Amino acid sequence: MSSLTPPQADPNEVLRETEAAVEKIAAARNEIARVIFGQESVVERALITLLSGGHGLLVGVPGLAKTKLVETLGTVLGLDARRIQFTPDLMPSDILGAEVMDQAPDGSRSFRFIQGPVFSQVLMADEINRASPRTQSALLQAMQEYHVTIAGHRHDLPRPFHVLATQNPLEQEGTYPLPEAQLDRFLMQIDVHYPDREAERRILLETTGAAEAQARTVMSAEDLTASQQLVRRMPVGESVVEAILHLVRSARPGEGETNDEISNLIAWGPGPRASQALMLTVRARALVDGRLAPSVDDVLALAEPVLQHRMALTFAARADGHTIRGLIGKVKARIG
Repeated sequence: MSSLTPPQADPNEVLRETEAAVEKIAAARNEIARVIFGQESVVERALITLLSGGHGLLVGVPGLAKTKLVETLGTVLGLDARRIQFTPDLMPSDILGAEVMDQAPDGSRSFRFIQGPVFSQVLMADEINRASPRTQSALLQAMQEYHVTIAGHRHDLPRPFHVLATQNPLEQEGTYPLPEAQLDRFLMQIDVHYPDREAERRILLETTGAAEAQARTVMSAEDLTASQQLVRRMPVGESVVEAILHLVRSARPGEGETNDEISNLIAWGPGPRASQALMLTVRARALVDGRLAPSVDDVLALAEPVLQHRMALTFAARADGHTIRGLIGKVKARIG
């Protein structure tokens, strides 16, 4: 069997839907490029995250347009986007909402639920590690179950629902590192780097004048939902499945094919959720690139953003100067 395709998927129908989706995604990407300069890889991975139906963690120093990117994504994709600035005094009710007591004209009283900003389609959690663990955990149920529970009552979130959180890797004083359980809920960790010289020149010229480019809406929430369903129906070759299995299992302690230095350097590695994330993201990357099926190259390209926040090195490995990225590179070399 050369590929794994859901038995109910009609290849011709998938082809037609793929071609239509590719056109819309290309239009969305071009529209984002009018506003966000020099971050092509970041834009691609953010789109892949949304097309895969997941959540993204954007890590980078201040001033690299992380907030602008999320705002632009919401506009271009026609989604209801909201932003929360995480601070140490932020409470769970500031995210989820709260019940308030109303008094009717006849004197009767009843509770009314006021929705918090989590009731959106794209929620930007700015500097998520600045809030306390109690507040961070308020997002856990929302990110995994797509509903929240307030005073014993379930409240479903709008669909699609995505969390795009930012984190400053430099200033760590007074922050609360995200626990492993919450990090695992993020489909990808997207590292945001400095733009190159030409991109920064364009930023200088086009963002400091009297007129600044404004993004237009080119997709809708329904289009995004249809594309997410299409991603799950795309065929995946057996070689891609084997590459994913080999990559993820080699990144676990004691589970590599050979008991070599790589497995001995890993304290804990990615679980099956990482394999699921790669299965979705490689399909989404193929769709963004206008291809009908993913390849092993997609697995190699997305290995670092999918795995790096799901692994930890041993103390001895850190003392010897090893890094997570370097370790992932060694695992990728065995596949490539």
